[in-house]
Amino acid sequence: MDVWSLWTLGSSSCIMFTCALLAVVSLLFVVHYTSRKRRENEPPLIKGWIPFLGKALEFRKDSLKFLLEQKRKHGDIFTVRMAGKYMTFVLDPLLYPHIIKHSQQLDFREFLQNTTPRTFGYPPVHSKMFSGLKEQIAYSFTLLQGNNLTLLTERMLDNLMLVFRQDHLGHSGWRSGSIYQFCLSMMFEATLLTMYGHPAAATRHGGVSALRDDFLKFDSKFHLLVQQVPIWLFWGMKAVRKNLINYFMPDHISRWTDMSEFIRMRMEMFEDHENLRDVDKAAHHFAMLWAALTNSVPATFWAMYYLLSHPEALQVVRQEIQEVFQISDVEFSSNTNVKLHREEMDKLPYLESAIKESFRLSSVTMSLRVVQEDFNLRLGESRSIAVREGDIIIMYPQIMYFDPEIYEEPKKFRFDRYVHNGAEKTDFYKDNQKLKHYLMPFGLGSSLCPGRFFAMSQIKQFLCLMLLYFDLQLEDGQSHFEPRKAGLGFKLHSADIRFRYRLRADNKIDGGY
Repeated sequence: MDVWSLWTLGSSSCIMFTCALLAVVSLLFVVHYTSRKRRENEPPLIKGWIPFLGKALEFRKDSLKFLLEQKRKHGDIFTVRMAGKYMTFVLDPLLYPHIIKHSQQLDFREFLQNTTPRTFGYPPVHSKMFSGLKEQIAYSFTLLQGNNLTLLTERMLDNLMLVFRQDHLGHSGWRSGSIYQFCLSMMFEATLLTMYGHPAAATRHGGVSALRDDFLKFDSKFHLLVQQVPIWLFWGMKAVRKNLINYFMPDHISRWTDMSEFIRMRMEMFEDHENLRDVDKAAHHFAMLWAALTNSVPATFWAMYYLLSHPEALQVVRQEIQEVFQISDVEFSSNTNVKLHREEMDKLPYLESAIKESFRLSSVTMSLRVVQEDFNLRLGESRSIAVREGDIIIMYPQIMYFDPEIYEEPKKFRFDRYVHNGAEKTDFYKDNQKLKHYLMPFGLGSSLCPGRFFAMSQIKQFLCLMLLYFDLQLEDGQSHFEPRKAGLGFKLHSADIRFRYRLRADNKIDGGY
């Protein structure tokens, strides 16, 4: 090929590239200026220049930083285009009660109905094919309260002790490991046993490690799947979800014994619906296990990390546990489980405060509502905003958690922040007004997690056992860690945080917390 041909080819390629670039720029220009416009009385509109995505990438990178920047520019209420949706953020916690009152026009259930079936792989329960199923599922959550909750927490303690004894109590001297992996292995299997029972001929399930690994793979992509990103875009993820679902096929779990009443009722309920396939029933069971673990495990991790990184808090909380349960020494060789009754678990204000403080620092939970119709949302006597049908209203409490007006020195872990004169502290203020909702890790109003009491009991039980049985230390040479700043629920740090632990019976050898 001669020089002229090369020049001609290069010039043609350059022209084609320039034309393509101009076409893209033109498209972006057209999309930006022909898309949604702000109407009268609507909040400030932030669209971004990327079609469809809008500001999603910036939000994903650091949601707290992004929202604080928008708050400085636009105030406490503004609408952002993200991933094809228009989301109106309400950042003033004093306005949350007004939003909750509009339960007919601002609905959370629609969001769940449109996202969870696709995410977990079962058909929508509000379909006419499954008449009454939605109501039955809602009723089943009453078995996570009252006397049933007491039975469930007792079983959880027994199963935590089973895994503790078989995996960790037969060793002397210091051992080391990952805090997160320790919490995950304990909580995952104990919760599985508590909810679904165990095989008839064994006390523990086989294949738990593989199940747990698949769970983590699925959970890592959940925030994208729930935004309706197709599962086939993630290599191997469809097979991962299939493995998780197959573990709970009816002919498999029907042979398990000592199942919780909650799961037993759901099994019987699913059997009443002939149109519900076995694989659909199994998908529902997998979804319930995911719901029981996805936030409780990282929440347990952060509570444990913050206690270990603050030895004075660890000492106070351990002493409180010993005094309340009148335990000064634990008999490690005995097969008798420590009894941590639910009524006594509620008498641990410093432990509960430490857990809540870790919630405050690590939770990035958002409370969502879908607008059902165009209307003016009243936010008090003298304020209202116009909202559109199909938009999403988001209450984002992390802004409140780091507001120094509400929480003094908000970036510091204060284990006793929620204790006053030995009792629970509930008075937190903004603009000289007492906040009705000052901590909301389990959601709010219609989006309040029905399993929140069980989750809190799980975390308390795990920490009580850890503090009663083990001396605990963070490994040396690790810097201070903070939660990731974007996502949903409770998020982990990307680094592996390690700790040392040993049975407290060995504490005469050398010192330990």
